[in-house]
Amino acid sequence: MTTTARLTKPARELLARHFGGPDGAYRLVAGLALLGTVCAQHPQPSFSRVVKLDVFSTLFPNWRFFAPTPAQHDLQFYCRTLNEAGETSEWEPVEVIAGRRAHQVVWFPGRRAEKAVFDLGTEVMRHLDKGFQVARGLPGYRMLTAWFRAEIERTGATDVKGFQFTLVRNAGYDDSEEPEIIFVSPYTPMRTPAPPAATESAPVAESEHA
Repeated sequence: MTTTARLTKPARELLARHFGGPDGAYRLVAGLALLGTVCAQHPQPSFSRVVKLDVFSTLFPNWRFFAPTPAQHDLQFYCRTLNEAGETSEWEPVEVIAGRRAHQVVWFPGRRAEKAVFDLGTEVMRHLDKGFQVARGLPGYRMLTAWFRAEIERTGATDVKGFQFTLVRNAGYDDSEEPEIIFVSPYTPMRTPAPPAATESAPVAESEHA
């Protein structure tokens, strides 16, 4: 039994009159899907109510061109190290984005790693209002710490005892706006402390009952 056959006679007549015969139900569904897709692209928050009807996010695709609200600031990481003699280096900028080459227009898998570092910094920023203790417990913060540790090891420095990094937000080429320090990490040792070794408890002898 088809979909139109299950409809009542007035409904079939309405579909036949406005949507062109027995296929009107399919045209109606297609029209509603098109309307929902258009609403999903609209920047106004009031249209988000239509998108919420798509519980599994499969009916209404989102084809907005990249970010609907483009970023207006750049994020810059800085890092300083502490050597075995107790001397602290100057804050040095960490160049996350390397220079571009012509062949990277076609093949550039390293771009994902660069974007991942900034995404981790953004994740920490979103939780700073809950306190830095909460933010530093995030997986993103631990991954950032591991990335800085790996970058320092990649330089070949052998006398680095620990490091500290900070995230700064600036306006890029706009020098009229002062940079803003988002957060400064505490001192982080280069070698993560090993967990305490589990001690084996001595077996308890069973008592003999008389």
